[in-house]
Amino acid sequence: MIRLHDYWRSSASYRVRIALGLAGLAWQSLPVDLVAGAQRAPDHLARNPQGLVPVLEIDGLALTQSLAIVEYLDETRGLGLVPGDAAMRARVRALAQAVAMEIHPVCNLRVARHAVAQSGGGITMESWMRDVIAPGLAALETMVDDGDFCAAGRITLADLCLVPQLYNARRWGVDLAALPRLSRIGAHLDAIPAFAAAHPDRVPQSAEA
Repeated sequence: MIRLHDYWRSSASYRVRIALGLAGLAWQSLPVDLVAGAQRAPDHLARNPQGLVPVLEIDGLALTQSLAIVEYLDETRGLGLVPGDAAMRARVRALAQAVAMEIHPVCNLRVARHAVAQSGGGITMESWMRDVIAPGLAALETMVDDGDFCAAGRITLADLCLVPQLYNARRWGVDLAALPRLSRIGAHLDAIPAFAAAHPDRVPQSAEA
């Protein structure tokens, strides 16, 4: 049995759920409640000393870090998420990392809470998220293709990073009107079954859910 330790609203977990769906794999969801601090529990730290989600138990392994997990699934299940051409491979990874390494880490719940706490009331969670996400997506808008996918004319690693970030943008009230390319790509991808099934509204929100 493939087991995914995740959190329903985690962008990183969302990426992995999409990849599992694209691979046609069945898995058991084991929610880790980040808001309640379950990621710091000894049993979870034994799985991932960083105290992060997701953790994917598959093929006798316990894998961490969403991009590494997705690339493992890509390589072992033949998903074709990373192009064979070196130049296109670099471009796809750059788009993915623009989200996963630039926007997402600053929006991490731990980071955002720290910023709000240290601001003396000058920063709210909503303003922090909008101020980080909006310019990051504005830059990405200029980097993606003018089509139904981020690059290469098909689903790639970049698309798996984009969709969860658009979900977060909407959640925090980021205006997407000025991002027609990203909005079009996101709408196209949302209609694909593996993306739709991975949406936070369709996964367990707690161990009891």
